[in-house]
Amino acid sequence: MYIYKILLTLLMGIIAVRSSNVERVDDSDLIHMLTGEGDVVALFTKLGNCAECVEYEEILANVQEELKQTLGVSVVQAYDSNLIHIYDPSREPALLYFRRGIPILYHGDLNAEEILHFFSDNREPAVKELSDDNFEHLTQASTGATTGDWFIFFNSAECVLCQRLFAVWESVAGKLKRKINVARVNALAAGVSTAKRFHVQETPAFILLRQGKLYRYTVKDYTVTSFIDFAEGGYSKNTHPEIVPPLSGLMDEISVKQILEYINSYGILPLAFVGTFTFIILILILRSILKSSQKSPKTKKNK
Repeated sequence: MYIYKILLTLLMGIIAVRSSNVERVDDSDLIHMLTGEGDVVALFTKLGNCAECVEYEEILANVQEELKQTLGVSVVQAYDSNLIHIYDPSREPALLYFRRGIPILYHGDLNAEEILHFFSDNREPAVKELSDDNFEHLTQASTGATTGDWFIFFNSAECVLCQRLFAVWESVAGKLKRKINVARVNALAAGVSTAKRFHVQETPAFILLRQGKLYRYTVKDYTVTSFIDFAEGGYSKNTHPEIVPPLSGLMDEISVKQILEYINSYGILPLAFVGTFTFIILILILRSILKSSQKSPKTKKNK
């Protein structure tokens, strides 16, 4: 009987340990979860000698039930996943919260309470989307940034590093929430004119608009800590302020790219018609001028 009780206690302990472990998934399972309707908290770790990975796993195991109850999420762990390179340019371990597919990288102290608070405070994406249509209206950049400071990430679909920084940038926005507006602009699509205005030649590019001045983030340290340090005061040490470029004129907005997009949408026939009509008008005006110049004024003969 005594041995039976010992075995029963050991069995219950094993069951308890297993129930506290985080569910492990492979990349195909994780992709299926991320493309579904539910939100997911995923821990990316690597096999082998990684003490920090073990620490993350233990903390997440302790807080996973609270995360499930508070946020209504699935909590999983992926070992040596290829997906980590899509969401974080650094390395494992990395803890991400996917909100309807939009990831945010956890940044904070490694304890259960801090993790729960960070994710609970960022249940909605904090990065604002800016474009040529709303940039000046929202930022008031040319009038002295009356809507507050703006930290802006210029990205493009062709930039692989830009895609990897989306979760990092969401973390920056989560940390600077209620202090600084954090936004992003597609420099080769909806924000092409804005990128041209701020002389953005390549992506990723980052600028801080503060009290009518422009500060460029020029270091290659793309971590949450480095971005936050820059936005909260490092800009005054690492870069020189520039005058915010004025809004471009109407003719500056007419670019070859826009003309090509128009042709792709409507074909060349409308432009050809306008061009032909304009040419005919110019010919008629020119003929009228030539006729007028050829007519010499009549003079009266003296008797």
